[in-house]
Amino acid sequence: MSGTPHGRSLGIDLGERRIGLALREGSSAPRGLPTMMRRPTAVADSDRLRTIAAEGRVTELVVGLPLNSDGSVGPQATATLRWATEVAHALQLPITFVDERYSSQRAEASLGRAVRGSNGGAPGPARREARRAAIDQEAARLILEDALNPDLLIDPTTLTVHMRESAT
Repeated sequence: MSGTPHGRSLGIDLGERRIGLALREGSSAPRGLPTMMRRPTAVADSDRLRTIAAEGRVTELVVGLPLNSDGSVGPQATATLRWATEVAHALQLPITFVDERYSSQRAEASLGRAVRGSNGGAPGPARREARRAAIDQEAARLILEDALNPDLLIDPTTLTVHMRESAT
């Protein structure tokens, strides 16, 4: 993605359990798509994403890359790079990476306060899961918006992986 809206882009916020999705058509505002649960492998995720990409006539994937707060590549970003590369290869679509540091926090702020449970206490499991899915969807939408900012685009060939040594 060159920072100019073209074609149809599928925004992806990869989480440990869920995948937030959003679609941008040309220069229109991105819209959220239903969040999907992750499968055991990128290949299994690709099967469902292939259907979504075909239905949306997607021409590129835009994936949020969760860099460490200092901009380095840690285990989560490394896993995301690997997963996204496998998915892009399986779908035969170009891929763009966007710096997604703090996207989930921004998404949560964008959505406002969580709805309380019917008794005024904490929401039940179904509401909590729906809230998490909405946050992932909003994060994917924000990733597509951020893809228009050239300062947030990431060239994966220039990244250096910095793995923190674990204390033993």
